[in-house]
Amino acid sequence: MTKEHLILLPGTLCNERLWRDQIDHLSDIADIQVGDLTKDDTIQGMAESILNEAPPEFSIAGLSMGGIVAMELIHQAPERVKKLALLDTNPNPPKPEQIAGWNQFIQMAKDGKFMDVTNQYLLPGLIHPERQGDLDLIHTIRKMAEEIGPDAMIRQMKALMTRPDARESLHLIGCPTLVLLGRQDALCSLEMHEYLISIIPNAILSIIENCGHLSTLEKPVETTSALRNWLLC
Repeated sequence: MTKEHLILLPGTLCNERLWRDQIDHLSDIADIQVGDLTKDDTIQGMAESILNEAPPEFSIAGLSMGGIVAMELIHQAPERVKKLALLDTNPNPPKPEQIAGWNQFIQMAKDGKFMDVTNQYLLPGLIHPERQGDLDLIHTIRKMAEEIGPDAMIRQMKALMTRPDARESLHLIGCPTLVLLGRQDALCSLEMHEYLISIIPNAILSIIENCGHLSTLEKPVETTSALRNWLLC
């Protein structure tokens, strides 16, 4: 069997650790690479950078900001994307209160309080309330943030603040699409994902129970199973 070429796109302050289970358990059916979303300060630039490093055709899965980049990428080069998976993500343009929060995080990073962004502001909303005491999970989230670092975080925040409205071109997506989220995702609502499957042709919805925003880490078995079925469909 010929393996699918699969590109995985992490969320804000995340890297390949976000996809550790998927890399381990999908490599039998896919050649996997994790995209680098740390070098550009626009969503359009991130998508262009991924396209420049990608093979002529590929499947792509993105979580949170990675999903936003995936939607922009398929807007730029729909003929190159064979399959699309959007996990715990948001097609809407940014709201004023979100922009204010990201500007606060940028200032905190400049003031030498970079890790406080994750520890005090992001962690409570990233994972299911019952996982707030999971030290291994929390260590992984903090480790990813440390590895991304303040400079790359600032670029990511600027990209989110100026992101395009993905809703305008969703109806043009022609490839098989998986839309997945954790039932208790506090950042990206079920309504957002129901909207995605109502607009994108050939889209299916997978809801992961007892799970927050970081579905690939919180419920790796269930999330990987859904991605396997999507790749094999």
